[in-house]
Amino acid sequence: MEEEPSMATATETKVEMKYVTKQPGYEIMPHPQHKRMYHIQLNNELLQQFFASCKEESEQSLQYVPYSRQILSHRFRELFGESFMQNIRNIVIERETGGFTIGVQGQTEDRGEFVKFATALTHLIGIPNFDAMTGTFYARFTVNDTDNSDSYLRQAYRLFTLHTDGTFVDEPTDWLLMMKMDEKNAVGGESRLLHLDDWEDLDKFSNHPLASTKITYKAPPSKNVQQTVQRETFFDINNKPCICFIDQFAYPETIEQAIYLKEMSESLENSPATHALKLPIGDLVILNNTFWMHGRAAFEKHPELHRELMRQRGCFSRV
Repeated sequence: MEEEPSMATATETKVEMKYVTKQPGYEIMPHPQHKRMYHIQLNNELLQQFFASCKEESEQSLQYVPYSRQILSHRFRELFGESFMQNIRNIVIERETGGFTIGVQGQTEDRGEFVKFATALTHLIGIPNFDAMTGTFYARFTVNDTDNSDSYLRQAYRLFTLHTDGTFVDEPTDWLLMMKMDEKNAVGGESRLLHLDDWEDLDKFSNHPLASTKITYKAPPSKNVQQTVQRETFFDINNKPCICFIDQFAYPETIEQAIYLKEMSESLENSPATHALKLPIGDLVILNNTFWMHGRAAFEKHPELHRELMRQRGCFSRV
């Protein structure tokens, strides 16, 4: 039997889980794998009703008719209640926690319905950004044994270092969703997560003279983003340090900036608070992208390795 990742090495910080609740349609509970996250269990009968209510909706219609995405959220809210929407918004915004997992609970194996499920959830929280890599509001992509891409996203056998999303675009990226759509012959490849407040070197790097220096970010051709943006590595929200960083696309202008980024990345990678999270097929994780960093462990070599993931990322609702 496979052992669950240990939490013993994480910083022993007491976290108040204020959104734990049991309602007629859902239950929010502490996550079994991470002290700062929640897991949400839905009522299966209501979940079946949700999928039945959107049978006529196709992935194409969600792409072509933007308001159809919010209609999915409306159906979800009607079934699970206004409190469900408020709770997941509060969880993702709150600094102490900022993340949860949830899934389709075996009620469907249709990956098109996985997209509908995730889309209903994200539009309860905010609006996904345009994903230039795929030309719509989400990306579905695979990780296989061989790879010819120009970034680490699809390279299965190397560590995908800790980072935040949206570094090379000029729009806010407040939150991130990743959903496991399919998987075969996959050993390893766990999601690696680090909450900034558990990182032992946060003060050292967030108070560094270069922390607020703007770093140039450029995307590789596969991202279909031509613009160049400049980002501060650390910035404050509600008087708490937040981060914007990915090692692959940063173009520092000086040797000192490069040394700062390299030493910071090495500290992040070596932090005992970095935690491996296992997601079953049909489950997703939603994280606050400003104070959670994420990456991926390397897979074990297999000639028929296959994993499909979906990504959505965007900004919070302003109303």
